[in-house]
Amino acid sequence: MFFEDYDDSRTRSLISGGRFSVVYRIYGDERTAKGMAADICAEQTVEFPLRFLPQGVISQEITGRVESFEMESDGQYLAAVSFADETAAGGLPQFLNVVFGNISIKRGIQVARIIPSEGIYSFLSGPRFGVSGLRESAGVFDRPLLFTALKPMGLSAVNMATLARRFAEGGVDVIKDDHGLTNQAFAPFGERVARCADAVRDVNAKFGRKAIYVPNVTAPTGQIMERAARAKEMGAGGLLVTPGLAGFDAIRALAASDIGLPIFAHPAFIGSYALGREGVACDALFGTLMRLAGADATIFPNYGGRFPLSKTECLAIARAGGEKLGPLKPIFPAPAGGIELRDVGEMAQSYGNDMLVLVGGGLFGVGTDIVSNCRRFLDEVKRIKP
Repeated sequence: MFFEDYDDSRTRSLISGGRFSVVYRIYGDERTAKGMAADICAEQTVEFPLRFLPQGVISQEITGRVESFEMESDGQYLAAVSFADETAAGGLPQFLNVVFGNISIKRGIQVARIIPSEGIYSFLSGPRFGVSGLRESAGVFDRPLLFTALKPMGLSAVNMATLARRFAEGGVDVIKDDHGLTNQAFAPFGERVARCADAVRDVNAKFGRKAIYVPNVTAPTGQIMERAARAKEMGAGGLLVTPGLAGFDAIRALAASDIGLPIFAHPAFIGSYALGREGVACDALFGTLMRLAGADATIFPNYGGRFPLSKTECLAIARAGGEKLGPLKPIFPAPAGGIELRDVGEMAQSYGNDMLVLVGGGLFGVGTDIVSNCRRFLDEVKRIKP
């Protein structure tokens, strides 16, 4: 054997004993599912034939370990696999690689739940603001927050700022760039952010409010931090990031930075991860992972709108954002996509008081006066009893 004389003393001395776990949903008959669970243990760590592994710390600690295996339903099994904290290398990218690296290319495997350890929390501190901090920023404590988006793409920066002003005058709490607005020639980043931030700031000063403007800082890797810093200088009150495009670690870096603004995570590009039997379950993706990365609010498609998520899936996302998760703060769920004003009451019954109610295009469908439409939106939310 090649590893006959392998000395594992150094590796063993570096293993803390801490382990995080991932629950995988595996499809197939029991024998197949057990084989896939064993495959996950090797594929996500050593990526090496188990029969050739040196005996000792690599096979006992480094390789993943099936901690439990049970049938969830006919042809569907749940396997909890634990991994040594050290396999994550103290960083979010490698942590995600262990959670769902090579096996993301295999059929019949879904990440159902992620269970971090104390060792993982040592480098993933989660959201800086969370629900309470974001409420403090917006100055709203007793109701859901009103949330909307600047659109459509193609408006000039001047027109975007006019729209932002009207939203703020109508009482909207959080006004974000649509996720498709970046640095297009018709509304360049610098001009758009400066004008929109000024407009919202003017309204706040006039009415004594704390509405937040949230520009999209999703950009090529080397530009994200620079845009976020510029946005803060120009008066932005939060940052929109799409981790499917910029990477989950972009959220973590922004949350840990001196910029110190609430982060709103957008689901574009990763929706297919949460649809079907493979990928990552909706609650683990839009709830747990966004929260671990450091988002203070997670935007996801609401049930009954123009996207296919079910009510059960949506409520599971909200629970994952608010349930006990080590020392991490709870975050706001922000269901979105085809929501009309008439849906607000029913949504509040489903999600509760701690949510961002994102109405976008629906604000244009109840009249031509946007300020009045926003005030009607506010009235609908104020009717909600906590």
